[in-house]
Amino acid sequence: MIKVLLVDDQAVVRAGFRVLLEDAGDVEVVGEASNGPAAVREAALLRPDVVCMDVRMPGGDGLAATRRITEGAQAPAVLVVTTFDLDEYVFGALEAGASGFILKDCEPAELIEAIRRLADGEGLVDQSVTRRVITEFARRRRRPEPGPEAAAVLTARETEIVLLLAKGMSNDEIARELFVETSTVKSHLRRAMAKIGARDRVQTVVWAFQNGLAVL
Repeated sequence: MIKVLLVDDQAVVRAGFRVLLEDAGDVEVVGEASNGPAAVREAALLRPDVVCMDVRMPGGDGLAATRRITEGAQAPAVLVVTTFDLDEYVFGALEAGASGFILKDCEPAELIEAIRRLADGEGLVDQSVTRRVITEFARRRRRPEPGPEAAAVLTARETEIVLLLAKGMSNDEIARELFVETSTVKSHLRRAMAKIGARDRVQTVVWAFQNGLAVL
């Protein structure tokens, strides 16, 4: 079962998400929180696999909470559930370590699939909202030239795969582009993520843009 923590200041939203997710069959809502500080406490206590995080909440927004929750090697993935797809709060959450974004008015199946993907460590690079957010994030935050440390960290093949990932390509698409097996792509990507300390695909792309390795 995928353990999920719901974080939203509106009780009716949390209740609706709980019913939806628990009908999925493979998702268990282990707790709820109405603000950032409570989310940090509940995440430490309940150790969920995924935290569904609202970023705009009175009593403590989700930005600081996302940063606190995603610290450490065994941290859960944070899925930002937001009303606006190109919002400064969302950019802040991406910098803080969020693994994906989805709109509150999404289809139920989209939310469930997003949670499953984050639980599998994939992130949502190819999800439409996240791609737009990352593109805008990169435009606003990018460095003009890659830092020397970024160029030295990865092998040539790992760099190639990370750059294709930054374009929004899936593992299968990267494999076809490079004429290799999908398993080979996954192996190189796992090694690259371990080297740069990224927990998933989204944060790997963020690292690439922040360090000037990937450009628009």
